[in-house]
Amino acid sequence: MTMDEKQLIEGCINGDRRAQKALYDRFSRRMMAVCLRYVKDSEDSRDLLQEGFVKVYTNICKFTGEGSFDGWVRKIFVNCALEFLRRNDILANSDCIDDREYEDLPDETTLSQISAEDIMTCVRSLPDGFRVVFNMFAIEGYSHKEIGKILNIKESTSRSQYIRARKALQKMILKH
Repeated sequence: MTMDEKQLIEGCINGDRRAQKALYDRFSRRMMAVCLRYVKDSEDSRDLLQEGFVKVYTNICKFTGEGSFDGWVRKIFVNCALEFLRRNDILANSDCIDDREYEDLPDETTLSQISAEDIMTCVRSLPDGFRVVFNMFAIEGYSHKEIGKILNIKESTSRSQYIRARKALQKMILKH
């Protein structure tokens, strides 16, 4: 028997191990992908996955039902990843990549020949600051102003990190 979302949430609030396992089974693959987008090391990503689920289980009673439950869970994992990066000062020296202009943009033929998995591999290979800002802006939908506040950087720094990340990705895709 599969639990619907409401049963899953109520079960987790009540400490039901079956509900916790069902929640883990439902979200673990997607949340691991989130962790891997922010943290290159797979062991650190696994630690983040565990930390994220602990936070979900501990705070699930705070889910108000406003917005999607999926979005609420995802936000917890993104915040865990950002806390990890701040805690380990990974973003401190993140501005080191060749700053040349990349005029050749990948065309549709090039893009159609590269898989989503290959693109995510390219994203994961970006320098830390570029990768984090790219994920937050392009994938999570944060504004540069929000990114600046969260990462304690200037809004203009967020913009330049994003532009540089895009250029680096374009170069990687063209090489692919």
